[in-house]
Amino acid sequence: MNAIAKKESLQIEFVNAPFDSALAGLSQCQYDAAISAITITDERKKSMLFSDPYFAAGLIVIVNISNTDIRSKDDLGGKKVGAMSGTTGAFEAQKILNVQYSPYDTIDEAFLELMNGHIDAVITDNPLAISFVGKNPTKVKTVGSVFTNENYGVAVCNKQPALLAKINQGLAAVKSDGEIDQLVKKWLVNSQ
Repeated sequence: MNAIAKKESLQIEFVNAPFDSALAGLSQCQYDAAISAITITDERKKSMLFSDPYFAAGLIVIVNISNTDIRSKDDLGGKKVGAMSGTTGAFEAQKILNVQYSPYDTIDEAFLELMNGHIDAVITDNPLAISFVGKNPTKVKTVGSVFTNENYGVAVCNKQPALLAKINQGLAAVKSDGEIDQLVKKWLVNSQ
């Protein structure tokens, strides 16, 4: 967002809020925009605008390194599964038959509960999973493959089409000059 703002001379003030609270506030235009690995969905498009996609992601399952029972999403029935509230990971966890779903305000809380053995698995976006596993390779692992196709976008108050246009122009510039690739390499690839 800083790179986009710089390209378009936008003045921004970051407000840290829980994911589901940020989206609720954005849908009521309490915020002008939000960026936080927000998947572009048809449901969300009903209450907010979205920039062009800036990252392709998908959901994956993370378990403790010693877990051999869970090999993919298909093995989660009857298990305790955590995800961050309001995310596509939470929606997918709740769809699984007989899952014991545990919501968390942050993904870090879910990961901590997993490492402490209070839940069996976490469903989250693969970039977050890659980063977390990269920092804790002796404690957790991903299992199975990415099981959804999702795109992240900057969510914008639906009364701000001019802001959306500026964000899309800045995003296009960030993509064309290779800056977004550098950010992915810095924050995802090198974090493993």
